[in-house]
Amino acid sequence: ESRWPFLFGAIIVPSLIQAVILPFLPESPRYLLLEKHNRSKAEEAFQRFLGKDDVSHEIEEVLAESRVQRNTKLVSIIQLLRTRAVRWQIMTVVVTMGCYQLCGLNAV
Repeated sequence: ESRWPFLFGAIIVPSLIQAVILPFLPESPRYLLLEKHNRSKAEEAFQRFLGKDDVSHEIEEVLAESRVQRNTKLVSIIQLLRTRAVRWQIMTVVVTMGCYQLCGLNAV
């Protein structure tokens, strides 16, 4: 008798546990600060995660990182391939990932 249906059904238990626990998990401090613009909730989340009262340094780090990311210039794929300094690295990664797909390494 084949028992493979039980193997497929076994994933239901962890899924239900995760679905029940999800509402009790705190939101990410970065998400609260950068996306929802709620500094007080972000401070509470940082305090909960880090276990310390003064989290102003962490808040300022996240805000500084956000400013740096906004000032970063994005380039297109064509511009990236035209840049001689990174062309060889990009082609190496593309060929390597293609070989992974063709040899079935990702399936393992």
